[in-house]
Amino acid sequence: MCGIAGSYNFRGSKGVDPELVQRMTDIIQHRGPDADGVYVKDNIGLGHRRLSIIDLSEAGRQPMFSLDRQFAIVFNGEIYNYLDYRENLQQRGHKFHSKTDTEVIIYLYREYGEQCVQYLRGMFAFAIWDEQQQQLFLAVDRLGKKPIYYYADDYRIVFGSELKCLLQDPTIPKEINYEALYDYLMYLYVPAPKTIFKHIYKLPPAHYLVCKPTGIHGPYEYWDLSFARVEEQHNESYFCEKLIELFEEATRIRLMSDVPLGAFLSGGIDSSGVVAMMAQSTKGQVITTSIGFEERQFNELDFARKVSQQYHTDHFERVVKADALGILDKIVWHFDEPFADSSAVPTYYVSKLSREKVTVALAGDAGDENFAGYAKYSIDMLEHALRTRIPNVIKQAIITPLANIYPQWDWLPQYLRGKFFLTNLTLSHAHGFYRTNTYLTQHEQNQLLSEDFKRSIHGYDPFTVIEQFYKKADTDDPLSKMQYVDIKNYLPGDILVKVDRMSMANSLEVRAPMLDHKFMEFVATIPVRFKLHGQEKKYILKKALTPYLPPEILYRKKHGFEIPLDKWFRNELKDFSQETLLSSKTYSRGFFQPAYVEKMWQQHQSGQRNFGTNFWTLLMFELWYRRFMEL
Repeated sequence: MCGIAGSYNFRGSKGVDPELVQRMTDIIQHRGPDADGVYVKDNIGLGHRRLSIIDLSEAGRQPMFSLDRQFAIVFNGEIYNYLDYRENLQQRGHKFHSKTDTEVIIYLYREYGEQCVQYLRGMFAFAIWDEQQQQLFLAVDRLGKKPIYYYADDYRIVFGSELKCLLQDPTIPKEINYEALYDYLMYLYVPAPKTIFKHIYKLPPAHYLVCKPTGIHGPYEYWDLSFARVEEQHNESYFCEKLIELFEEATRIRLMSDVPLGAFLSGGIDSSGVVAMMAQSTKGQVITTSIGFEERQFNELDFARKVSQQYHTDHFERVVKADALGILDKIVWHFDEPFADSSAVPTYYVSKLSREKVTVALAGDAGDENFAGYAKYSIDMLEHALRTRIPNVIKQAIITPLANIYPQWDWLPQYLRGKFFLTNLTLSHAHGFYRTNTYLTQHEQNQLLSEDFKRSIHGYDPFTVIEQFYKKADTDDPLSKMQYVDIKNYLPGDILVKVDRMSMANSLEVRAPMLDHKFMEFVATIPVRFKLHGQEKKYILKKALTPYLPPEILYRKKHGFEIPLDKWFRNELKDFSQETLLSSKTYSRGFFQPAYVEKMWQQHQSGQRNFGTNFWTLLMFELWYRRFMEL
């Protein structure tokens, strides 16, 4: 795992500043503490930070060049099938000077051009410079595990693994994108291709850009996940057998490493399944790490210990007394833009513990998206079943008026509130799913957002983020549509950003077998009745893993990677947050209505309401603003 950066003045009006590329590279040292490299020639500059995983020798340094120096590459990620192509490329006359996957990408590009991405199985973000054609090629992996941020105008493109790379260039405008800020308040993250900055973008998953002297072409999409090829003809046993076969393979190919490798182990079905597959594929003892919090309801160490004992792993665990105040600035700095998924805190701590033992860790990310593991799916399917059975005339004459007078039980999760549930029944499936996936009701938005903010968004609706993917999904099945939306939006926008930033903050590489695109393509063909079976979530995954994991792991109640936010804002974070959020300095920015923020604060402190997530969202934004906008 590494970090990349660069700049290309494609109009050739001036050369690239070597000091700028060096600053862009230095600022992401945490992504690659082992080595750095910068190449600048005329109007192209490439920078790289290296976390050495494969071929630890000097031959693996980047930027890396083809033998004739026509091509140069900076690469972040791992290609798990690179050895499949190396011999064939050698037979075609390509000469290798290293044992890296990086060099294989160079010659795949020489052979296949932009279509080289079709051959790559892994996680990646890379830039290839073609000196002869004066062309820059940028690409990210199918699921968006590895990031590329970029700024482009009529003369140049500037890119990097993190936003902070681009912010090293003082000529790039730092203007807030109000639509992105609105998205953030609703989703707790900024969905691609937007960033919090109006003129900077994220390259979306499964996309590439081509930059030529004539300008920028793209982004172009090169892959998509299809739910249209459901294999109804097969029975449960077939899917269990095939699932384990592909799960084992996806895990096995992710064990290649020239440095110590282990796994995150939470005690949940996904991470436990990964450890089980690792145990089938390795002769040595698997290294596992787990963390828990002092609060019992947020501590799952007992479950992780059971799996560790079953597979005799070399297990390390730690009970964390989270230093809420001490970690805030670190989290804000590593995310670069507002990010309010509070599970970033435990992800940081488990990454920190893992890095003490290993350089690479396997994780269970994407299990919930693949196998319909979130509670929201079963709740939404119940809503949808009722919605389709109730005539429109009854919705309009009875349910809509009832929703408007029904008491709002605000101390409950949104999807359990009477008014919320009734309102969802009157909406389309897509809009109901949007409300379930966002964190402010229309009433709360009206009270929180300032009039200036509302005018600045010009009528923009964050629903369009979900709507575009809902319409694009090549299926009419409602559950598959929800899974597709989450795989295209929530997974890359929240989960993968969180894991990338918190692991890289600790110079740790994380690999996720369930993000293997071949594995995901197969899972998408499994009929939905084998994913959500009645009220049983992840049904087929649990059945497939029955020979490998005990029932108390497979069938226990799901817990998220959570922290006690409501408690923190009444205790550890109370004074700091009150001073920060209820201050004239914060109010003067004009984004939010002070009266409503103070009302929320009073209700939270009295115990009348729980606004932990709301305050975390506001706090992360304010601290980000101070860290990045007031430089």
